[in-house]
Amino acid sequence: MQDWLKMSAADLGRGIAAQEIDPVALAQCYLAAIDSHPHRDRIYSTVTPERALAEAEAAAERARAGLRLSPLDGVPISWKDLFDSAGAGTEAGSALLKGRVPDQDALVLEVATSMGAVCLGKTHMSELAFSGLGLNPVTATPPCVNDETAVPGGSSSGAAASVAFDLAAGAIGSDTGGSVRIPSAWNDLVGLKTTAGRISLEGVVPLCLKFDTIGPLVRSVEDAGLFLGLLEGTAGPDLRGATGLEGRRFADLQTISQDDLDPVVAQSYADALLKLQQAGAEIVPLEVPELVEPMGLSAILFTTEAYGLWKEVIEASPEVMFDKILERFRSGAGFSGPDYVAAWGRLEQARMAWDQATAGFDGVLSPSCPILPPNLARLEQEEDYYVQANLLTLRNTRIGNLMGTCGLSLPTGTPSCGLQVLGQPNCEEALLRVGMGIEAALAV
Repeated sequence: MQDWLKMSAADLGRGIAAQEIDPVALAQCYLAAIDSHPHRDRIYSTVTPERALAEAEAAAERARAGLRLSPLDGVPISWKDLFDSAGAGTEAGSALLKGRVPDQDALVLEVATSMGAVCLGKTHMSELAFSGLGLNPVTATPPCVNDETAVPGGSSSGAAASVAFDLAAGAIGSDTGGSVRIPSAWNDLVGLKTTAGRISLEGVVPLCLKFDTIGPLVRSVEDAGLFLGLLEGTAGPDLRGATGLEGRRFADLQTISQDDLDPVVAQSYADALLKLQQAGAEIVPLEVPELVEPMGLSAILFTTEAYGLWKEVIEASPEVMFDKILERFRSGAGFSGPDYVAAWGRLEQARMAWDQATAGFDGVLSPSCPILPPNLARLEQEEDYYVQANLLTLRNTRIGNLMGTCGLSLPTGTPSCGLQVLGQPNCEEALLRVGMGIEAALAV
């Protein structure tokens, strides 16, 4: 049964379908692993055993009757602590929301439950999802699977840790500037950023509604496809036969994304590109100079909306917040309405230029993150170290959010080094088929 903890969600689902795995025993196995894990309280904010076992029992009955609801019916997963869940605390990693218990599930959790997902509980996160580091001194900072003295990436920090430490078969997180892809990269997982607007945000604690997206952190691209279906109430995209790269054409993004790379990250990226070429892919260097201005406008675009949404709640009790996150929110007060509208106008122009520049490619490649996971103690003690790490962490992933794309982060084989692939908006199915081929090439 311990082998179950390391299996992909897809393989667990197949085992349930073949009646080789009992969903109740599977849920019990995960719950026992959570309870006995030394980092349990740093990864999970709330564990919901009664719900998990009830959902697993229902899945077991369906499996015996041959009436499974989806390929992941009966598979145990975790949810980031910004998805409302009936009767369980949803505090978004912040003391501002301490004691908040919703009376109904977020719509996306309702949909996943209707497809047979088993909810293990809620995972810790960066405060109000406004940091890519995963550092949260207010609630908890989960560990990084490759270096327990380092941060795990955020804001879906506990989500990544729950899968990387074998405490969930998959996790659901959110991505506003990289918050699915960064913790996936630093914990050697596959992370899918969906296109903004594709999956409902109803019942999800917001950060920036124009950029907030929902996506899975999982063990394989196949799992990512199945989880996309789970979140949308479908069987997911057909990925059969999508394992080759012959004839695929990728852009190697030069603008911004390869500046100031850690040497280990740079080498892992070069090695990854070589493997893709050896698998038959064409790699074309690409400059998109129109990307520079919107990257510089990020502060206006993100902080203005975030502070606008949270100002009243924050200013009622600012003293309970992590000071670095409080400062970031408050920076949004420094921009005017005309500044914000003008920034969005310039962003839309840049998106048109991006679409034209990238239209002929099967994906746009870059390192998922330019740096390796920063040291936790140094982040807490050294101001300059924190500022630099915070600036660099979300730089590459934020490109996808600003340009309105979908995106994948895949492990390269070098610990905590991910390969990012950006696709076209609302083309997750095509991106996942490409991702299957990349995953196979990187495994060689």
